[in-house]
Amino acid sequence: QVQLVESGGGLVQAGGSLRLSCAASGSIGSRTAMAWYRQPPGKQRELVAQVTSGGTTVYGDSVKGRFTISRAKNTVYLEMNSLKPEDTAVYYCNLLNEVIGIPDWGQGAQVTVSS
Repeated sequence: QVQLVESGGGLVQAGGSLRLSCAASGSIGSRTAMAWYRQPPGKQRELVAQVTSGGTTVYGDSVKGRFTISRAKNTVYLEMNSLKPEDTAVYYCNLLNEVIGIPDWGQGAQVTVSS
């Protein structure tokens, strides 16, 4: 079983910055991708950014140039700059076993950007 513990959410004014962290522990496979998804109020969950076991990164179009994902072994970070009110959402950490394709999810961290 995999545990994902997120931290770093909160309230920030538009234009500000926040950093999210997610530490994975437990039965982690040897090849995993880690990612951040978010779910704004009343909307579907969407990919924010992902980093694969090989270091390849992918970003959602709405965050390119503002957010940066990074990884240190089994901890993933999301540096969020130039935040906008539309970035308000619950942010979920995701770990994907690349061999068997099974994902695990964190409990979510609220990010609120005020205008």
